[in-house]
Order: sequence, then C-alpha cells, then structure tokens
Amino acid sequence: MLIKLSTWSCLEIRIQDKVNSIKNDNSAFGKLEEFRYLVTTLTNQSSIHEGIKSKLKSGNVCYHSEQNLLSSSLLSNTLKITIYRTIILPVVLYWCETWSLTIREERRLRVFENRVLRRIFGPNRDEVTGKWRKLHNEELTNLYPSPNIAWVIKSRRMRWARHEVCMEEGRGAYNVFVEKTEGRRPRRRPRCRWEDNIKMDFQEMRCGGMDWIEVAQDRDR
Repeated sequence: MLIKLSTWSCLEIRIQDKVNSIKNDNSAFGKLEEFRYLVTTLTNQSSIHEGIKSKLKSGNVCYHSEQNLLSSSLLSNTLKITIYRTIILPVVLYWCETWSLTIREERRLRVFENRVLRRIFGPNRDEVTGKWRKLHNEELTNLYPSPNIAWVIKSRRMRWARHEVCMEEGRGAYNVFVEKTEGRRPRRRPRCRWEDNIKMDFQEMRCGGMDWIEVAQDRDR
C-alpha cells in the first residue's frame, strides 16, 4: 500500500492489488476498498465518484434543513440565493479543487443545483394551459444570476492550479503534482485525470494553443 498525503486540497492514494495486508510488529493493517479521510471518501481505484456521491448526500441533508426558508414567500429570491451560496453550496464543493470530473458527474451536480433553484423560484404558470409547472433548465439558467455549479468548480480548480504550479519545490502538493507514477495504465480508454480537466478548462477559455503551466506561473498574466 502506497499512500501520499500532502495539503488538505491535494491528496492522492494508490493501492497495489498484489498487497493484501501490511504487518508492523504485532499489528496487521488489512486492505480496504474505501475509507473516509477528513471530508472525502477515498477508494482503491482512485475514483472521485464515491466522494462526490457523499458530498451530494451531505448537500441534500443541508438543503432539506433549509427548504422551508427557500420556499418562504416572506423572503426575496436574492436572499434565498444568498442562503444557497453561503450555506448549502460550500457543503457540496468543499475540496472541489482536486476533483477530476466527467460529464456524468457534472450532470449530477447540475441536477442537484437545479432542484434547489426550483425550490427557490417556485413553479411557473403555463400561459397556454393555465396550469402550474416546474421551471425548465433553460429558464433556471436565465433566472439564476451567478455562475452554475460546474463553472464554480472549474474556477476554483484553475485558481488552485495556478497556486500549485507557483509553489516552491519541496512542498507536498507540488511534489504530488510533478511526480510521475510508475507502472502502466490498463488496456482501455484512460481515465480523465485532474490535469486533463485543467487543459479542458483552459480550452474553454479559448486558450487551447497555450501552455497552461507557463501561463499560470506568470502571476501578472
């Protein structure tokens, strides 16, 4: 078992399948499929799926505790959005700087956010039938003035990336970033890595032809 721990926002775990347990004197440490470290769930496959699932579960608990305020007619929508962004959203996005998201996981996060926004803005009366209906995703996008949850994650991830590449050599997070893991990947489509997400975020900013590490090291730029 090989575990590399650095700062709170940069943690990586890799477990060798051939190692069943580690013995130290009279104690034995068995192999775990997953375990919880601080506020995230780590698995032997280095997958963020279970961690995001746990985050959404915590976010749902927080959402249900505040849903009476979010649906209250006594509060303005602006105040309800403030409650969401200051109380509920931080519970879901804590540690999100290190997430390597797929399209499927981004969709799950957007579904969670849209559920909260539908509670905030309430239903809408259809002009044709006169019946009340839930707001469509496009309508929520137009009503919600702040960046959606996926963009918030990308922004925090890129801000952390700039901070990480500017660290001094020897820092734990910097060592994890520059270190090359030994071994070969299995024979299938490579899993999306954190650095791959950064490159895709950089392309969305229409800077795909530039070296993001070189740009991040230039603080003024």
